Amino acid sequence: MTSSEPTGTRDAMAESPEKMLQKLLAVPGHEPSLVNDLLLLRPEADSRTYPGERTGNRHVMFFHGDIQNFEEEMSLQPDGAPWLSWSLEQVALTLGHRFPDRHVWVVRASRMHLHKFSCYVNFVDSNMFGAPEHAPYSADCGAFRHLRALLSHGMQRANLPDPVQPQGGDDSIPSGFSLTLVGFSKGCVVLNQIVYELAGARADPDMCHFVRSISDLYWLDGGHPGGSETWVTNKRVLKELASSGVSIHAHVTPYEVCDPMRAWVGREHALFIKTLEDLGACPSKKLHFEGEPPSIQSHFRVIQEF
Repeated sequence: MTSSEPTGTRDAMAESPEKMLQKLLAVPGHEPSLVNDLLLLRPEADSRTYPGERTGNRHVMFFHGDIQNFEEEMSLQPDGAPWLSWSLEQVALTLGHRFPDRHVWVVRASRMHLHKFSCYVNFVDSNMFGAPEHAPYSADCGAFRHLRALLSHGMQRANLPDPVQPQGGDDSIPSGFSLTLVGFSKGCVVLNQIVYELAGARADPDMCHFVRSISDLYWLDGGHPGGSETWVTNKRVLKELASSGVSIHAHVTPYEVCDPMRAWVGREHALFIKTLEDLGACPSKKLHFEGEPPSIQSHFRVIQEF
């Protein structure tokens, strides 16, 4: 499924009981033909903010899992209708409570195979079911290039002040800009690709300042249909992550890490954590719903609990 709506209908506002969500359709990344739909939830005034602290240019980007889509599309699909409470709109509102002082962006995968399998092909080479083929950094394509340009164009489309520029050095990143990335389930393939590209991106003078603006990476119960590399386990790659200064968070449930039919997921998660700790990083980690039987419901609930 791709975004193909006419330009005149690309920007729409949808009221929610609590906040206003802005839907931005077919936002281009580093190439005009590579587009993703976005949901933007703007921050509310937060009474916990200290006087003088800038919160206006702090952002969270969320990458969803399989089945999740816009509410109207999920409601039409037999596999999606039972899970409407985890639609992209509902997730945006949930994240708004989790990050009340941030602009929350939900990135819809550019393709939904069979209306169910999320494919983040604009960020990482993937098969039709969304299983990735990770690669190192390229100055011409890849996750960092698309992520930065997508956010830049989204900020411009939404008329936000001081947008990050799609390319350039230090002066292209506005003062006070920060970015948190959150991947859930299949969406974690984007974070994994970011990690694989980290060394090259940090060495690129046109990308390194954007890299430094990333404060946190959250993996939420990562999973995909490939038979390996659900979690990054390459020590050389993880050494770059450990030395980057980015705060690392890994939240999992028995649905992914305790499934005997996919035992490699749990092993890879454990190796991801252990390797980072051995390299001197201090990743935060939690197994949620440990006393409950594995279920898709608990898998989704990690979005509320992390």
